[in-house]
Amino acid sequence: MKRVNCECGHVNPYGTILCESCGKQVEGNILEKSFDMRYEGSARRSKTYKKTLIDKIWNFFSSVKVGIWIIILILIASAVGTIFPQQMYIPQNVVPEEFYRDEYGLFGQIFYQLGFNNLYGSWWYFLLLAALGMSLVIASLDRVIPLYHSLKNQGVTRHDSFIRRQRLFNETRVTKNLDEQLDSVISKLKKRHYHVREENGNFLAEKNRFSRWGPYVNHVGIIIFLIGGMLRFIPGMYVDETLWIRDGETSVIPGTNGKYYLKSDKFMMETYQKDQEDKVYADAISRLGDGNIVKNYQTNVTLYERKGEIIHGDKPDLKKVKDKQIKVNQPLKHNSYAVYQVSYKLNELNKMTFSLVNKQTEESFGQITVDLLNPKKNYDLGERYKVELLEYFPNFYFNSRGLPATRSQVPDNPAFVFNMISPEKPDGDKSFVAIRQTIERSEDNQLRMKFENAETKNLSAFTVRKDNTLWFLGLGGAIFMIGVIQGMYWNHRRLWIRRNDDGILMAAHTNKNWYGIQNEINNILKETNFQELTDQTKN
Repeated sequence: MKRVNCECGHVNPYGTILCESCGKQVEGNILEKSFDMRYEGSARRSKTYKKTLIDKIWNFFSSVKVGIWIIILILIASAVGTIFPQQMYIPQNVVPEEFYRDEYGLFGQIFYQLGFNNLYGSWWYFLLLAALGMSLVIASLDRVIPLYHSLKNQGVTRHDSFIRRQRLFNETRVTKNLDEQLDSVISKLKKRHYHVREENGNFLAEKNRFSRWGPYVNHVGIIIFLIGGMLRFIPGMYVDETLWIRDGETSVIPGTNGKYYLKSDKFMMETYQKDQEDKVYADAISRLGDGNIVKNYQTNVTLYERKGEIIHGDKPDLKKVKDKQIKVNQPLKHNSYAVYQVSYKLNELNKMTFSLVNKQTEESFGQITVDLLNPKKNYDLGERYKVELLEYFPNFYFNSRGLPATRSQVPDNPAFVFNMISPEKPDGDKSFVAIRQTIERSEDNQLRMKFENAETKNLSAFTVRKDNTLWFLGLGGAIFMIGVIQGMYWNHRRLWIRRNDDGILMAAHTNKNWYGIQNEINNILKETNFQELTDQTKN
């Protein structure tokens, strides 16, 4: 596109309405109303180029209406995501799809299918944030670059039509001591922190130009904040995982890529006792009963770091880092990771022992111990007596088709399908054994599995957190607030003074608070022979 030459000699970008230097209207007839000075009449790309696909994409995202609709969609999605709990807040031992369907019916199933259960990690929510960021970047560039060039290139001597079409304007004929009165006005403007420039007897007084950048500083802050939010999708930048560990177990810490391991040495819980506490708590403890109020719970842990490279299938070579007592609000911290104690579970089933006995005589042929976390398939009792574990359901229930199934791999309600082999029945007798239920395929079974005892363990629940995006979020929030203050408490004020034949033309402009600048300038003009500024929109 060809650049546009103004009669003042300044070369303007194509699409400019008002000359950046003198303010003369470049295209079309002189307007009857005041000029639109929002962007100084500068050439905006979205208003100039509309042919190519890139132009159309740019124009779409530069629209303020599009940005507002994206924000509305994000707000609606965020509000819908609060109708039912997010997946991180539901019990860890349930299948999410079944939980939402069983607890909330059809709406819960739709909620899960659309991804609202993990709203802030869903791909479409990420795209909404990316679209908002793109809208902010394009809308800002579309406005701030031409505005910057216009303010930078503005001349002191403005065209007569520019002065006369400003909202606040006056015209004064030649008076006595004109130069002295002009000097008095300029002196008072400088005392009010105006920056005054002079050219051929004409003046431009300006202050608080920096306030024009307030909205764009806001945009920069929001963009940095959105970048911080989207960085959470990058592996290693953000970790918020749950870790359950049983007493005596060592488990890899999630989100550390196998680098760190945590061993639960022992879980401990302390409760209030009525005869040991202050009288202030005596009544409450008496109502709830001894031992029902938890005073403290903690897990004594050992942190290990893996040495060498990770080789799948090999036992990790661990180096002890530190011991720590993890309590509520007293996490284990190492490098950028923090491990918080958030919950516990007492006496979870760990192992169950059964005896293979004769149904009639109760004669025992040996015992087997089933590790509920890692059960074996075959148990040899000797003398041709064997037990095969055909099926194992850690958290047993009957599904909608009447078949046994498990809700999770946590052994809260274990059930087994055993095949009991004896010399008399080498093919074995099959039996379904649950905690309170035994179902045999045939009444002719000679053997049965008799429950003997169970071993339990305590579990500790930890939340593993790492957040390298906080700096982005904090920086973005701080910059946003700077932009709010910058644009809210200051306003850009300008006063043009032009000698015109036998008179003086004055015009003032501000981006907001017209009453403020009119009152300020008129107070300066009171002690002179210059006419007061009048608001031409009220005439």
